[in-house]
Amino acid sequence: FTLRAFEESSGINAEYGGDKMILDETAKHYKKDKQLKKGIAFPTCICVNEIVCHFSPLRSDANVVIKEGDLVKIELGVHIDGYAGVVGHTIVVGSSAENPVTGPIADAVVAAHNCAEAALRLIKAGNTNQQITDTIQKITDAFNTKTLEGMLSYEIKRYQTEGATDKQIVLNPSEAQKKEIKSMEFAVHEVYAMDVFVTTGGGKMKEADASTTVHKRSDETYLLKMKASRAFFSEVCNRFTMMPFTLRAFEDEKKAKMGLKECVTHELLHPYPVQQDADGKEVAQFKYTVLVVPNGNIRINGGLFDPSLFKSEHKIEDKEVLALLAQSANRKAGGKKKKKKAKSAAEEAKSEAAATN
Repeated sequence: FTLRAFEESSGINAEYGGDKMILDETAKHYKKDKQLKKGIAFPTCICVNEIVCHFSPLRSDANVVIKEGDLVKIELGVHIDGYAGVVGHTIVVGSSAENPVTGPIADAVVAAHNCAEAALRLIKAGNTNQQITDTIQKITDAFNTKTLEGMLSYEIKRYQTEGATDKQIVLNPSEAQKKEIKSMEFAVHEVYAMDVFVTTGGGKMKEADASTTVHKRSDETYLLKMKASRAFFSEVCNRFTMMPFTLRAFEDEKKAKMGLKECVTHELLHPYPVQQDADGKEVAQFKYTVLVVPNGNIRINGGLFDPSLFKSEHKIEDKEVLALLAQSANRKAGGKKKKKKAKSAAEEAKSEAAATN
């Protein structure tokens, strides 16, 4: 299952392949611990062109054929024992170094990539979420693009893969979010899902004309009346714990839909509606998981961008942003290496002294 597979596949087949690969690979680890939960932390979603997120069609749905020239966003998540890594990437089908993408799509993709890279260099202990918001505004302005309004990046905790935390980053806050989102500092040992969406449109979203298939358990409690609902919710709890899931994961889609209705009505499950760009413009996405450590940070996934595939007529000219992007994204060497270096220097000095005597 590779990115090249999209050129001759449907979205449904690719998404099913993504989920199957997650389950197959996680099954290879911690085999002896039968109680340890592992698998999908976010179902594979493949969103084409103006579709922003959460598009995860059922096997019974009509195929959405992905063709050359389409801008495709792939998003998924994996967890072991509730500790998740989430990732998102953008490709343009058929692009190559000999035939790079140009125009507004290239502007959006290159801007999104630079935003993600700038944020990576700023997610360090002592820095603030406002620093990221301000820097990304400068980058999107340079490419005549916008980040999507209201989209969150956030701290991840065990069995918590969405923004149910005060530690949030909003790249293009709505008026309500400007009042609600608190200024905060990053701290050592925190984990963040950094999620960047960039469009050449006005930065607004609307709900797409597509069925909602992705859901997640809430903290609400309710005694379900229907037998089908109880059986469905029990399976959700056992298989997915508190992680988002897609109805595509159920063998009997008809029964799953029957059980889903009562669960959503009484807010036992939180729906993830499919979103699209309000202006119908293509949207680029880059997402990764990053760990804040004492000597910087560690990005544990993502980073697959090939700049030779995109040629934008715009460029970043802000000196502060250019200096930030020029910094290495690798964390600084830790104390052990320094001690080793110091020890080697001491040994070398002793050898020189012995030779002199």
